Amino acid sequence: MIVLYYALVAAQCLLALGVLFSVYRLVKGPSAPDRVLATDALYINGMLLLLTFGMLHGTVVYFEAALIVAGLGFVGTTALAKFLLRGEVIE
Repeated sequence: MIVLYYALVAAQCLLALGVLFSVYRLVKGPSAPDRVLATDALYINGMLLLLTFGMLHGTVVYFEAALIVAGLGFVGTTALAKFLLRGEVIE
């Protein structure tokens, strides 16, 4: 049980580091596709961070929030990619 706790804490630290790297690429990205990929990585790392919080605290609220973040992240990344390709989201 104690090994699981330390593994989850280590995973949270590494995911937080991934969030910081994604934010850096989002701010500093040389081009728009780099920023879209950074946004996608930010959504994924945030979702996984919420899942580890849910496992650590044993509550389902974090799992539901992670599901919402995953859905919004997918829709947001798809809309941004379509905007970069065509210049408009809704045809």
